[in-house]
Amino acid sequence: MASVLEEGLIYEILSVVEEIPPGKVASYGQIARLIGREKNARLVGRALGRAENYGDYPCHRVVNHIGRLAPHFGEQRSLLLAEGVKFKDDTHVDMKSCRWDEEG
Repeated sequence: MASVLEEGLIYEILSVVEEIPPGKVASYGQIARLIGREKNARLVGRALGRAENYGDYPCHRVVNHIGRLAPHFGEQRSLLLAEGVKFKDDTHVDMKSCRWDEEG
């Protein structure tokens, strides 16, 4: 079964992204799990690549599971630093201290 990137699904993903508070990050897989598509982290990434067509969402708060920044998102690091996100190195967020706990 192919994962189709429909507008409704994009808005579902973006509604989760919108909930990530400043100073926190979530992984693509975490968002996929929260929308009930646990194995579709790449689908989340594709949706976020189109997010600018749907409004203003804090997509800079989404990183991969080990905290690596998106390779083609030049402003992501500076946006996260401005929110107080801690980094392990130039390209990796400190997931231990900055991962969003959607439960509370």
